[in-house]
Amino acid sequence: MTQNVRIPLADGGSLAAAVAMPEGSAPTQGWPGVVIVHEIYGVEPDMLEVARLFGEHGYVAVLPDLYSHGSRVRCLARVMHQLATGRLDGPTADIDATRRWLAGREEVDGSRLGVIGFCMGAGFALAYAAGAPPGVRAAAVNYGAVPRRKEELASVCPVVASYGGRDRGFRSHGERLREHLRALGVDHDVTIYPEAGHSFMTDGHHPIARLALFPLRHGLVRPAADDAWKRTLSFFDRHVADRQ
Repeated sequence: MTQNVRIPLADGGSLAAAVAMPEGSAPTQGWPGVVIVHEIYGVEPDMLEVARLFGEHGYVAVLPDLYSHGSRVRCLARVMHQLATGRLDGPTADIDATRRWLAGREEVDGSRLGVIGFCMGAGFALAYAAGAPPGVRAAAVNYGAVPRRKEELASVCPVVASYGGRDRGFRSHGERLREHLRALGVDHDVTIYPEAGHSFMTDGHHPIARLALFPLRHGLVRPAADDAWKRTLSFFDRHVADRQ
């Protein structure tokens, strides 16, 4: 089950967010936590399913709505502009506010956190993790943008990433991410699935996107998704939750 919350921001505003909790009582040290950064479509049912999945796997998962910081239209326009220009201060500040809120919860171990993003959110998650935020031990980057300069990732935590080989827009970013992390000596698991396209890990229903974004080969590919989730959860269990 998920519950709706508001996350306070430094400017006096707040973010709407959904939180999924594991069942039962929290362990003495607290549960590990994860911040989920949504796709361009916002907080849709498939993103809520990601939160539930992490909750069932023993993480406190929080999914902030990045479009709720002010009016939705203005927020969307601001995020799109920042994504296009590479100036990600706004979204990463909101992600950090979410991390601080999550780390401050009594039932959460703030030293065992991860961040995961999809599509647009994957680029934001990677940029955020590259800033070495406190307690963030791993990042999951799924078909997201990667900076051209490896130096921008010099301080990034371990990364697990999944890309689609049929995704003409972002396949090269997966290859670039692998090369950057290898050159930097960062622990990583980057896999490109030849049978998959964009947004292949979640069952989102975006018929217009399938037509408008045809070169990305948009849509769920179950075998690739199952393997990507297995890798992602295993990576987080090892690096974030300290489960062997």
